[in-house]
Amino acid sequence: MAKQQMRIGTRASALALWQAEWVKSELEKRYPEMEVSLTKIKTQGDKILDVPLAMVGGKGLFVKEIEEAMLRGEIDIAVHSMKDVPTIFPEGLALRCITEREDCRDIVILRPGVKTWRDLPQGARIGTSALRRKAQLLHIRPDLQMVDIRGNVQTRIKKLTDENLDAIILAAAGMHRLGYTKQIGEYLSVDVSIPAIGQGALGIESRIDDDKTNALIDFFNHAETDWAVRAERSFLKTLEGGCQVPIACHGTVEGEALTLTGFVADCEGVQCLKKTISGSVNDAEKMGASLGEDLLIQGAGKILNEVYQHETFNVDKEDV
Repeated sequence: MAKQQMRIGTRASALALWQAEWVKSELEKRYPEMEVSLTKIKTQGDKILDVPLAMVGGKGLFVKEIEEAMLRGEIDIAVHSMKDVPTIFPEGLALRCITEREDCRDIVILRPGVKTWRDLPQGARIGTSALRRKAQLLHIRPDLQMVDIRGNVQTRIKKLTDENLDAIILAAAGMHRLGYTKQIGEYLSVDVSIPAIGQGALGIESRIDDDKTNALIDFFNHAETDWAVRAERSFLKTLEGGCQVPIACHGTVEGEALTLTGFVADCEGVQCLKKTISGSVNDAEKMGASLGEDLLIQGAGKILNEVYQHETFNVDKEDV
């Protein structure tokens, strides 16, 4: 009898491979007879490294080619960082599982001699590629100079010295997974830097009609993380956001209660909107949409239209 097989599609970066290897090992532990393999796939986001993500445009920069491989039947599942996953999927594919979240906070790596990012001198150079991070830090410290840095975690850490930066900002989850915890200078509280949608969680995507595979991977889904991340993604979908805009959202679950904080800003962190709501986990996606609508009414549409530089929203709606 032929061994049961599972083919996992993944990007080839060190972090993506760590994530896919973790999924592989969990499958092998649960199904010792299963043959699990990794298929490395280069995405558009991996190929374009000399342009800030905000200028590349489009959604699905880190998933499209992997999804195409799944639709061709070359892989069975795909493992993604949830913050890279668009809110709309190609026909026939869906987000099946969301794994338990790692630390979702942002971290700062500081140049030697500096204890906290707040102690950085006037005009300090901060490396980050995320408009979300730039806007939130500039809102507190408008004197900071934000420098775009791209590449994998190791490359970005190296740029701290190579590009004469005072600090760089990265996700805590990636640092922990790759064993770089000792290099972390400071964790940013979610009050200072609200994380990206889905940050710290992994998503497993599969074909909707592949009942056999879906039954085998369902154990990966973590209910509390699933509720929080689906609420965050509903917020993002309502605002039609992607890499190009400073949008953040963070959900926490305690028992049956979900607390959700949403954030929208312009690229310089001058105009910022932030709101927190609470409700039942059973209404997670409704809450995300409602929070997005609330911020649109407060003026998020006008802010985002300026960022997108075209009319995405009917701004008249905000006067209701």
